[in-house]
Amino acid sequence: MSESKETLTAEAPRSRRLLDRFARHLGVSFERKQEIYISLSQSASLLDASYWLQILFAAGIATLGLILNSPAVIIGAMLISPLMGPILASGLALATGDFILAVRAIVNLALSCAISVSFAVILVALLPFKEMTGEIAARTQPTTLDLFVALFSGAIGSIATCKDVKGVVTSIPGVAIAVALMPPLCVIGYGMGVAFSVNEADGLRVASGGGLLFLTNLVAITFTAMLVFLLLRIATAHRKKTVEDWQNRDAETLWFRKTLGKFPLSNSAKAVGSLPGRLLMILIPILIILVPLSRSFSQLKTEIERQKQENHVKAEATKVWDGRFAKFPDGKPRSYLDRLVVQDGPQVGLSLRVFTSKPYSPAEKAEYVALLSASLHKPRESIDFKLIEIPTTSNEIVTKSKQEEKPAEEPPTISQLQANFLYGVASALKDFRLPAPAIFVDFKAIASQGAPLTLTVIYLSERDIDSDAQALLTDQIRSSLADSTAVINFQRIPFVAGRIAFGRNRATLSLADQKSLDSVANIMLDHPLLVLDISAGRDKNESEDIVQTRNTAISDYITAQNPVLSSRIKTGSGDELSRVAILKYMIK
Repeated sequence: MSESKETLTAEAPRSRRLLDRFARHLGVSFERKQEIYISLSQSASLLDASYWLQILFAAGIATLGLILNSPAVIIGAMLISPLMGPILASGLALATGDFILAVRAIVNLALSCAISVSFAVILVALLPFKEMTGEIAARTQPTTLDLFVALFSGAIGSIATCKDVKGVVTSIPGVAIAVALMPPLCVIGYGMGVAFSVNEADGLRVASGGGLLFLTNLVAITFTAMLVFLLLRIATAHRKKTVEDWQNRDAETLWFRKTLGKFPLSNSAKAVGSLPGRLLMILIPILIILVPLSRSFSQLKTEIERQKQENHVKAEATKVWDGRFAKFPDGKPRSYLDRLVVQDGPQVGLSLRVFTSKPYSPAEKAEYVALLSASLHKPRESIDFKLIEIPTTSNEIVTKSKQEEKPAEEPPTISQLQANFLYGVASALKDFRLPAPAIFVDFKAIASQGAPLTLTVIYLSERDIDSDAQALLTDQIRSSLADSTAVINFQRIPFVAGRIAFGRNRATLSLADQKSLDSVANIMLDHPLLVLDISAGRDKNESEDIVQTRNTAISDYITAQNPVLSSRIKTGSGDELSRVAILKYMIK
């Protein structure tokens, strides 16, 4: 009697008849189930040269796409990657208890991962620049949401694989894009390449994040594939007999049987266990992975809430400024809000940089804080407000309508032309961002008749931006300026501004220390967004008060020479095993 007739008899268990009916509604015929088992077994082959070429090329495309920060290239690698085959085969092995298929799938996946990661490491090592991109960073902090995406993708991928092909297949490409198996492996390779050649700590952090994302996708797809294959009843006795006949003729399967038979534990290992045991085998990794994923999800939630709060503060700060302080009482423009930086916390840090034709008085600044605190429903003391004013009589602040009304107005002065020039450059660089860990601080622009514009980008960083990355940034800046001849230079300010060594129980500054602090103060005066963090240390034989005394000695010397810097100096405690004070630059 055929399997189809057996399934449809009234004597068949009700659960079996329901599952068969479910499979038929999904478009999975009895004949197709047998084909699925054999085709997935073949997908775990180690002898398919085209499979390994696809793995190699997909890894190369994904790595370059990540480094180029190109979503289109990365999607192409996802579509080429054949990793779904052996992962679904592992789910089928767990559903059917097929030990040989499980070993073949595991070996195939292990080799695929090793080849992908190794090729990515080689590519990263050969490239002259290794800057972190958004596409790489997006795959270093997976959350529980990524787990659910993989669960859903694994389920639909299994169903799409099982269905009889009718017309154009659209599900599999969508699954390949949604679950993204190859890019996380290449992120691991990128991280390892960075760890070997640039920074071990940063590289290992990136590699571990990519590894967690890949493991999340792997176990989730395997789990949902197992459930789908169980619901579709892929492994009935009749079908297993047919598959065993195929396995007895397959040279690769026979080789695995012979090889595994040489190991004493292979016979006991073949008994994979009961169905509950196999389910537990895949559920345990999911539960383990949930721990770091939940932690990342909590961090993501906190970051989103913080960003929402910062956006709210920015919106209210801009609204209050534009409504009350951007214009004179007669309605004429007074200032242009160029930059607004918010640091949310128990105390809201708010820094505004404006181009203004008339400086703001202390009373006006206090009024702005009062209006903003009322708008945010926060006490005045909770708002740390800093206003950076760039004096200008720029006609850019005056509306164009006024220029049209007075076509014969006097020619602009040199200071006006300079202000217009700086305003135009600042506007072009308004949304400019540098690759991490570099932080944009300021710019210097020089323009003279008969010579190209020279722009110097000043940034904070532990290391110089690679020459190739500078070339890419130069093209970006020239495009923003609409000036292909502009000369772009990059000037780095190190995070560590200096170190001051003190004698035991002393807080006296030497002449060399004072010269060093003069240089630090000059840099801060040149760049209004810089803040100085002073962290003095002490050894175990010194009193705790000496730390504050040393911090005060340094800050007092700087502010005595430059009182305007008093609000841009912070102090803290440093190393308790050293009498050295470390000075670091920060951004407001």
